[in-house]
Amino acid sequence: MGRRPVVGITAAIHPAAWTVWRDVEANVSQRTYSLVAGDAGGLPLILPPDEATADEPDQLLDMLDALLLTGGADIDPALYGAERENETQASNTERDRFELTLARGALERDMPVLGICRGMQLLNVACGGTLEQHVPEAERHLHTPGRFSDHEVRLEPGSLAARAAGRERVAVRSHHHQGIGKLGDGLVATGWSEPDGVIEAIEMPDRAFALGILWHAEEERRTPVVAALADAARERMAVAR
Repeated sequence: MGRRPVVGITAAIHPAAWTVWRDVEANVSQRTYSLVAGDAGGLPLILPPDEATADEPDQLLDMLDALLLTGGADIDPALYGAERENETQASNTERDRFELTLARGALERDMPVLGICRGMQLLNVACGGTLEQHVPEAERHLHTPGRFSDHEVRLEPGSLAARAAGRERVAVRSHHHQGIGKLGDGLVATGWSEPDGVIEAIEMPDRAFALGILWHAEEERRTPVVAALADAARERMAVAR
């Protein structure tokens, strides 16, 4: 068996509790991300925010074959030149800065990148795009805190999103209240929710694999989207030999 591609999975920062400890600041990674990366034949590597890496990401990027930008808290609107609106929730500047640096560095290397939910939004911001801080259709996509909503997504025929998902219409699990505003440089929209038309997939055609999806593919074990990320990483590894 050959070397498994190392899939870097970004972690959040949240207060946590276990045994006798309460409100301890912790690096948090929802386990479904590492499970689906492993199911796809990848070697999951959890990436906690790190200030030194945010200043100089090359050492960490040298260790990775693919980057998975995960879901989580809203991105600081100042990072895309906007004032914070009332609906925008608390952000973590340390995480935002760390992930923006990794995303830009990975794109420069043409490393396979997949952004999920917040990760898709961060990919757009990393490329100079903006976010809609509270989509009018939010009630459809975030109707119960802590639970997913279900709807359909239409994908552009022949797009990376459609190839990764394995079809042009997919039933998805959704949990978000923000969306894409202005698309970032080099990005195109290739997926839209039904029936409201919210952008659900973006990609960068001039990269081998740079994809953002708004739905939570990690909630589907053996998801074809993460499998496509791992396949792209293996192809890149084969070329580098």
